[in-house]
Amino acid sequence: MSRIAVVLFNLGGPDSPAAVEPFLRNLFADPAILRVPGLVRRFLAPLIARRRAPTAQAIYAQMGGRSPILPQTQAQAAALDAALAARSPEHAFRSFIAMRYWHPFSAEAVSAVKAYAPDRIVLLPLYPQMSTATSESSVIDWRRSARSAGLDAPTQTICCYPAQDGLIAAAAALIRHAYDPAATTRPVRLLFSAHGLPEKVIRAGDPYQWQVERTAQAIVERLAIPGLDWAVCYQSRVGPLKWIGPSTDSEIRRAGNDGKAVVLFPIAFVSEHSETLVELDIEYRELAHQAGVADYRRVATVGVTTAFIDGLADLVLHAVRDPTRAIGNDDSMPACHVEFSACPKRAGAAAALRWIPVGAG
Repeated sequence: MSRIAVVLFNLGGPDSPAAVEPFLRNLFADPAILRVPGLVRRFLAPLIARRRAPTAQAIYAQMGGRSPILPQTQAQAAALDAALAARSPEHAFRSFIAMRYWHPFSAEAVSAVKAYAPDRIVLLPLYPQMSTATSESSVIDWRRSARSAGLDAPTQTICCYPAQDGLIAAAAALIRHAYDPAATTRPVRLLFSAHGLPEKVIRAGDPYQWQVERTAQAIVERLAIPGLDWAVCYQSRVGPLKWIGPSTDSEIRRAGNDGKAVVLFPIAFVSEHSETLVELDIEYRELAHQAGVADYRRVATVGVTTAFIDGLADLVLHAVRDPTRAIGNDDSMPACHVEFSACPKRAGAAAALRWIPVGAG
């Protein structure tokens, strides 16, 4: 029986008030986040973290002083292991967690995977839409840690799954539960809210925004609600740069001006954390009230829903059945448009080299 390690990548989050500032320092020390020369970044990262820590600590205080992302990712890992064991008993699967900016870091996950001594490794970002700031950053960090530890088991990477059937089915079911025009006197507008990125990142070839829009379109098609009023928007803007839009706050205000009720789905998040539990549930709910939105409903993230977990299992099994492919998804979207040079699946993309870990293929 072959042993297969599945590594789940996620952002991570502080596990105590004291961890907030070092978490932020790790975040801004990432060249995929703070895109300035290395010497400048080494100076700016601790400075920005120190200045932002009090505000961030107040945000996490509203969640009990810590991020819930690790226990939620652990629950997803356990559910995935159970799904894989049921569907592919000829393999022994075990999931590991590698967070980007707080424990367990990639180095910790590499150590655990090496002790497991797998025959193969599948890297699975818990970011459905690929971005250089999320999935690629995690893969590069893993590759660095694996090389340092001498972990060289054959490794495959799942780059993205914006239109994966399980993801779309889970999202549509959750939205249907919240979307009930009969429960409000106002017409309903469905907002798909994703974490934003600076425009310059997209202009440099990052396919994230294009993939978010593909996910939204696939969900709308699955919902099949006649005359559905919907829009994609972006939240969590920070800093002076121009970010992709429209912004979620402007779309909420527009809904208020149009006399609409709002059902909001966090389209790029698969677990709850500060951007959903505080920004969407508290800050934007208050904004909706001020903007005259009579009914504001926030849809839950896909979490450990059966459809989503089965979709993750599909991705892993698809990779395992074709060990010749170092980088892949479920082929629901073979490659991004030609202008997205950061897409690791696009033929001839130089970015693909950054996605091939130690032992790939």
